[in-house]
Parts: sequence; structure tokens; C-alpha cells
Amino acid sequence: MIDPAVAIDRLRTAFGGPERHRTLHAKGRFYGGTFTATPEATALGRAGHLTGDPVPVVVRWSNAGGDASVPDKVPDIRGMAVKFRLPDGTETDLLGQTSRRFPTDSPEEFVAMTEASRRPLTFPLFMLTHPKMAPALLDGLRSKAVSAPRSFTEPTYYPIHAYGWRDAEDRLSWVRYVFSAQPSRPAGSFEGPDRLFEEMAARLADGPVRFDVRLLVAGPGDDPHSAVSVWKGAREVLGGTIEVTEELPDQDPLVFDPTRVVDGIELSDDPILRYRPAAYSESISRRT
Repeated sequence: MIDPAVAIDRLRTAFGGPERHRTLHAKGRFYGGTFTATPEATALGRAGHLTGDPVPVVVRWSNAGGDASVPDKVPDIRGMAVKFRLPDGTETDLLGQTSRRFPTDSPEEFVAMTEASRRPLTFPLFMLTHPKMAPALLDGLRSKAVSAPRSFTEPTYYPIHAYGWRDAEDRLSWVRYVFSAQPSRPAGSFEGPDRLFEEMAARLADGPVRFDVRLLVAGPGDDPHSAVSVWKGAREVLGGTIEVTEELPDQDPLVFDPTRVVDGIELSDDPILRYRPAAYSESISRRT
């Protein structure tokens, strides 16, 4: 498996972003709010943020690229990271992106694909030599995962990994998440290089921004241990609501780590998920 230091070197070279910035999702801002679980989520999981009482969250909306100077109008994957702060002082994180399927279980292949995507003229040749990635990338094209939205509330966000939820009786369910904005009016037309963040500021001046947290609960035969797997037997449950109320001052070097879990939530053996902490540690060491 690719060494995390090598992976970060290659990703930073691909984007050419400035030092002491995030390697990916370099451009983003932080927001504060709450998460409130539904009774259905409470029945499914015993974790401390699933009781039904509001818990604080920190949300970071971002553009996926590694160069924070790129204007918001440039097509890109967008990110929505959420940090849940539990009453006992522990935290757990989810990292959503607008691509609902991940192209590979190999960190090496992901780095190579990211490098190749920066060279549009030769990217088709890369895909010819990596045909197993094609279904996920074609799905991304159909769902407009890479786009130029007018608002961070337009796309749906997918934390791609599955997590094991234990209920009060210690029964295990495997769950994937989906973040989708509740319907709301446009906040206006913004054209500047930071138009997504300006639009969000205008929305928040008019009231909270709410996202539904939907849960896909795996059925028989659905594989929770691969970011590539497509679940065909899952049932959908409304898990709760994220209500964002304010923009926060810059929180860097705050880290969102998808392997940071709490009692009642377990990690799968997904190789991409298991690799991410080492890469994040390497990246944060260069930022600080």
C-alpha cells in the first residue's frame, strides 16, 4: 500500500496548492449548528448523539480541489464534513462528498486517478487502463457530482463509508449516510470567486439552513466493507436533521476524521476508510 507521505506528496504536486493548506478540500469555511436524531435513529443506535436531544455540530462546506484560490464557479466535487460533539465530550465525524460512489478500494489507484484527472487530454487513456473505475465515474457524470452549483444546498452529499450501529440490545446494523438539504428559497445571485460562501452567508442571515440526514440500512448481501460496493437491498430511514445557524471563525487546524467514532458506532474493514487517518496525520503535520 502506498506510503502516506508519498501519497500526500503526489496529491500536493498535482494541485500545486500553497503550503500549510489542506491537501484536498483546501477551500472551505466552518459553520455551527445542531443535530437532532429521529426516534427511528434512536431505536437503531445507542450512540450519544442519537438520543433525540440536540447536540452541537461543526460543519465545513468545501470545494474538493487542493488549491484554495480556485473560484467557486469552476466545476468540482463539493464536500460537507460534520463533527458531532456529544454531551460526554467525545466527538465523531462524517465526511460527505457529492460523488455517491467511490471508484476504487485502493489508495494507490485513488492517488493515480486524482493525478490523471488533472490532465484532461490524457485522462481517457488512464480510464482505458483502469476499467474497473468506470462505473463509479459514469455514475458521477449522470448525477452531476462534478458541477458548478449556485449554492452548497443544491447538491446531495454522500459519506461513502458504512458504519456499524449498535442498538441498546447490542444488535448490529450497517449504515450509510446521505445529507440532503430541505427545500428553501434561493438567497440571491452571486458571481464572485467566493460565490458559494457569499450565498451561504445570505441564507444564514435569513434563517437556519437545514439538511436531512438519511440512513441507508444494509440488507442481506450488501457489503459494508468496500467503498465501491453498491447496496441493492438497503432500506431508507430518516435519521435526523442538521440545522446550521451561523458561520464560525476559522477553526483550522481542526481535523475531520471519518475513523473517529464513539461507543455504539463501529468501523468497517473498508481499506479506503482504514487508510485515511494515516494520510490525514501526514497532511496535518505539514499544515502545523
